[in-house]
Amino acid sequence: GDKVFVLESHIKPGGSAHTFSRMHNGGKYSFEVGPSIFEGLDRPSLNPLRIIFDILGEEMPVKTYTGLGYWTPTGYWRFPIGSKQKFENLLLEQAEDGPKAVEEWNALRKRLKTLGGSTTAVSLLNLRQDSGFLATTAGSLPFVLTHPDVFLDLPLTFDSLHKTVDKIVSVPFLRNFIDTMCIFCGFPAKGAMTAHMLYILERFFEDSACYSVPIGGTVELANTMIRGLQKFGGKIQLNAHVDEIIVENGRAVGVRLKNGNVIKANKAVVSNATPFDTVKMLGSNQDLPEGVKVWRESLGKLPRHGAIMHLFLGIDAEGLDLSHIEDPAQLVVQDWGRSLQDSQNLCSFFIPSLLDDSLCPKGKHVIHVYSSGGEPYEPWEKLKPGTAEYEAYKEERAQVLFQAVQRAIPDIMDRLEFKIIGSPLAHEAFLRRDRGTYGMAWAAGTSAPHAGLLGGILPFPFPNLKTPVDGLLRCGDSCFPGIGTPSAAASGAIAANTMNTVDKHIEMLEEIGRKDPMYKFMDPGFLANLYKPLVGPMTPSSELRVEQTISTT
Repeated sequence: GDKVFVLESHIKPGGSAHTFSRMHNGGKYSFEVGPSIFEGLDRPSLNPLRIIFDILGEEMPVKTYTGLGYWTPTGYWRFPIGSKQKFENLLLEQAEDGPKAVEEWNALRKRLKTLGGSTTAVSLLNLRQDSGFLATTAGSLPFVLTHPDVFLDLPLTFDSLHKTVDKIVSVPFLRNFIDTMCIFCGFPAKGAMTAHMLYILERFFEDSACYSVPIGGTVELANTMIRGLQKFGGKIQLNAHVDEIIVENGRAVGVRLKNGNVIKANKAVVSNATPFDTVKMLGSNQDLPEGVKVWRESLGKLPRHGAIMHLFLGIDAEGLDLSHIEDPAQLVVQDWGRSLQDSQNLCSFFIPSLLDDSLCPKGKHVIHVYSSGGEPYEPWEKLKPGTAEYEAYKEERAQVLFQAVQRAIPDIMDRLEFKIIGSPLAHEAFLRRDRGTYGMAWAAGTSAPHAGLLGGILPFPFPNLKTPVDGLLRCGDSCFPGIGTPSAAASGAIAANTMNTVDKHIEMLEEIGRKDPMYKFMDPGFLANLYKPLVGPMTPSSELRVEQTISTT
């Protein structure tokens, strides 16, 4: 395979999926920083993260749970994952019109059944951005021939989910639930890609479905990736902040680090930074190819979500009875009439030490509380960290996060050992995300700028992973399939597939297809041979057809 050198700006790997620790009274407390709700990591599944782990031959121990707690204006209820019947029972108990809610839910599943079925006909890891995709997705042909309506529904995959929901679902409880299932991608149903809901509709109601907590914290996601990277000869360097992407004769040939070191790459530079940060790295003094100026300006002006507020709590759990909540992950909504993108309306809290007692001393708990990605950045940019005004504003904006936890633990303030409030400025500094943004906010329904050929055919809400600079690719949550750790991992895999020949890509798919029956559908089989003679010579595309070497100067 290719030689890979990963440059991580932070002193810890994983981006938002990392864990940090604090010592308090001689005890070590480890906190989650970003994502906390994962499905499909406990066994082979359709989750791109799990598929990548299995391709690398790496394991990540987890503990599991089977629900998500909701604290709403009408009280507490629990979404049970892994049981269609239990979810229908929930609708009957909680919805304004239970029987109608069940009917509408099943109607929505039926309407999207063909598209949902396509998730087991072709995987995200079968995709690539060149003509080679005809060969790597050829295994889906039998599904397409038996479900010809999938072509008619293809635009719906990338369109806003609300267009379908509005035609079918009228019960407020069910509409609110669907919005919360979508909001982790940044939008409620209005603005969220229909594709985001397909996985939930297909997978979350299977008997084996459950959520997972990585033992040791979410940093284990990154550690597992690193083991796979190093096993195949790749390298990673931490605290390696890229200051500039070097372009020579219209081609990205390497990067210059903040410390002045230059890393050369003959094949490609792949940026996992936000589009807002990536365009800054091209600098203003380089001779760039024609078209880059317009591309850079339009990407830099893409709409973005707000930032996130964080609250990290170490508490005394002596005598604490949490039997009234069954799961470590909880969602809190103050008012269904307000936007779920309002950071003072929606937040989540996560108590991983309920399942993983290695994260804190015995008799204690660690809690991560975080807002939706809608915290306005503008008031923060006027403040200077460390000043009295800054600290007072942190306390003010974090009050709603404290109140959220108090719903489940009323005496939380009496149990508090210590707290850490993370502002958007901290989010920006530690995660190297411009203005601390949750991510790009191009609502589904129209094609994003520079969406490529697909954007001219379908309402594709992502800029192309390819760029006007030869040898410069993008991946991460501003690329398809979007926000979320599994989606970001899938985008990286799509970029890697695009950089390699179709033969290498198919070889990988054949290998993973043999590893577990769950993955057999990923092997395009003999049908790939129909397309390989046609598309093989054109892969990878011309701007990537060079031998890769890496050196440091």
